[in-house]
Amino acid sequence: MSYSDLRKGRYSEQQQAYFVTTVLAEREKRYFADFSCARCVVAEMRALHDEEVASSLAWVIMPNHVHWLFQLGERMDLSAAIKRFKARSSLRVNNRLNRNGTLWQKSFHDHAVRKEEDIRDIARYIVANPLRAGLVEHIGDYPLWDAAWL
Repeated sequence: MSYSDLRKGRYSEQQQAYFVTTVLAEREKRYFADFSCARCVVAEMRALHDEEVASSLAWVIMPNHVHWLFQLGERMDLSAAIKRFKARSSLRVNNRLNRNGTLWQKSFHDHAVRKEEDIRDIARYIVANPLRAGLVEHIGDYPLWDAAWL
């Protein structure tokens, strides 16, 4: 599937909840297994929250990708918000690792949460990713997640 294929039919709506997944360009790399690199990503999520671009509802930073559930603000559309997130987090992580180059894949997967869906079920699915991946036996042992309901 190409980047343009992923964009087809993408609709951005203010105040809409979105479940977004984005992956490292070099998927085999595990940059976010380094806690300080993962915290660079979290810092950019918080910056977008503070700028009223995206209000985080739940997220998890996995070693090579991010799952993020948020409500889009009124300042920019979905693609622009993710572009800003990726650009800023790339700068931070690359500086931390003393590297250059592309950090993220160009594309991202998004799902607009429908009214009939239980947003808390989606949040539980997101934060349980480290359990399903076998990274920990108890979610409390994994430090790189959060949910608005906890």
